[in-house]
Amino acid sequence: MSSTTDKRAKRSFLTAEGIAAPLKHAVFRRIWLASLLSNLGLMINGVGAAWAMTQMTTSADMVALVQTALMLPIMLLSLAAGAMADMYDRRIVGLVALSIGLTGAITLAVLAHIGAITPNSLLMFCFMIGSGMALFGPAWQASVSEQVPPDTLPSAVALNGISYNIARSFGPALGGLIVAAGGAVAAFVANVLLYIPLLTVLYLWRRTLEPSRLPPERLRRAVVSGVRYIVHSPSIRIVLYRTLVTGIAGGSVLALLPLVARDILKGNAETYGLMLGCFGMGGVLGALNISSVRKYLSSERAVRLCALTMGLAIGVLALSHHSILTGAALIVAGASWMVSVTLFNIGVQLSTPRWVAGRALAAYQAAIAGGVAIGSWLWGHVANEVGIDKALMIAGTMMFLSPLLVIWLRMPAVEGSDHDATDALAEPEVNLSITPRSGPIVIEVEYRVNQDQAREFYDLLQKVQSTRQRNGAYDWSISRDLADPELWTERYHCPTWLDYLRQRNRSTRSERELHLKAIAFHMGPDPIRVRRMLERPLGSVRWKDETPDHSKKSALPITASANSGV
Repeated sequence: MSSTTDKRAKRSFLTAEGIAAPLKHAVFRRIWLASLLSNLGLMINGVGAAWAMTQMTTSADMVALVQTALMLPIMLLSLAAGAMADMYDRRIVGLVALSIGLTGAITLAVLAHIGAITPNSLLMFCFMIGSGMALFGPAWQASVSEQVPPDTLPSAVALNGISYNIARSFGPALGGLIVAAGGAVAAFVANVLLYIPLLTVLYLWRRTLEPSRLPPERLRRAVVSGVRYIVHSPSIRIVLYRTLVTGIAGGSVLALLPLVARDILKGNAETYGLMLGCFGMGGVLGALNISSVRKYLSSERAVRLCALTMGLAIGVLALSHHSILTGAALIVAGASWMVSVTLFNIGVQLSTPRWVAGRALAAYQAAIAGGVAIGSWLWGHVANEVGIDKALMIAGTMMFLSPLLVIWLRMPAVEGSDHDATDALAEPEVNLSITPRSGPIVIEVEYRVNQDQAREFYDLLQKVQSTRQRNGAYDWSISRDLADPELWTERYHCPTWLDYLRQRNRSTRSERELHLKAIAFHMGPDPIRVRRMLERPLGSVRWKDETPDHSKKSALPITASANSGV
């Protein structure tokens, strides 16, 4: 009986929903193992940097700023990094990003070795290392969907969290030993060496590139497209708001833990490393159980439960003067933190089409890192004013009360959502001489709708509006003819002809189905009528009498077929 149970457990562990299923795929497995080593190096580096700062200054502000320096670049650079991950080869972006981080790590190690490190230079090179990771994160996370099939994506996301938290479990403890034995410089050198495996694996990865029918966007336009998509995607906005609040409240743990180890527990670098290890161990336990959590609890209930338990754990952290009790509280806090951020990550990945995945994940990274960076600064300042224990109590109370956000920001249900792109639409007919940069382009879609269905049609068009706008349209409007109440006109703009082509081919299957529902309201013998017009068409008209004008007014009928689109 025991043997049968073990076999079933093993099969479950390796099924599509099993946490280890993504490791069956060689590319993911190699990158995951290398990233584990890289994360280990970053944890060791963080211990060295935080402890080095405590040796150079007694200011809680400066100690907390180490976490801010490492996390702030993620908030500042993530959207640009996400745009680059969507525009260019994600493997190349990852290699460049790791090279930037490696340069900062080498410089920090050299300065520490020659005794030239100062509090400001320490923060500056921590910021540089953080900048490399900020550029690397979106490219790495967005490429996960290329390394594993869709049914194992949640497990792959959880495994990436496990990688970080395994490193957090053992890295700080190892970092504490390294710092105790060889000083901060030894920790910085270890970080340099542990960059090498990930650089090697990425260099050897032969990524399959899918050719695009359209040229890549410019960086500024790509960032704007990503922001626009998020602004017009309520489900992603809600996840980002909840992530930010969790990061601000939870950032108190990592920011003040060096001071807890030094001042409350009266410990040393090894104590700090062990306490960080407890937090990371909790993270591993949380990630290992993420599949069970998602099976039995909705995202909203799970996030609420995690906030309540982490709030209580931070309270215990504030009151405890015993290492064992503090370590136990950190295990609970780490598990709650890991489940929360993994659920937020999964929520973003399953709510986002591939064309904007890097930018959406960058926004998620910016939210969590921005929350931790803001929280680190905030709780360091509060600790200076009222003390470490009171600062932690305030942070714990904030975390405990954060589930009240459900009143305004309920976590979206993403199970079963279909966010894959549809097949590319046929190119629209054009009888006017234009270039890809010609614009603005005005699109008008005429529907004839039964007056008895007017309210239902109007409500549906409000949903269509969001899909148009998040995919690239602006100045959207819907109007109804005063003389002919059955005639409705949907109107929107795109900046250029190329932007219009992108906008119409970005629709997911669920969005295209929504468009077809709108078309289904149309009645009469003729199909809906679509007009595509060039606004301010100065460059398209003849400028000499002998120059021919090839313009033709075009009204293109569109039928309600599966491949139709406007």
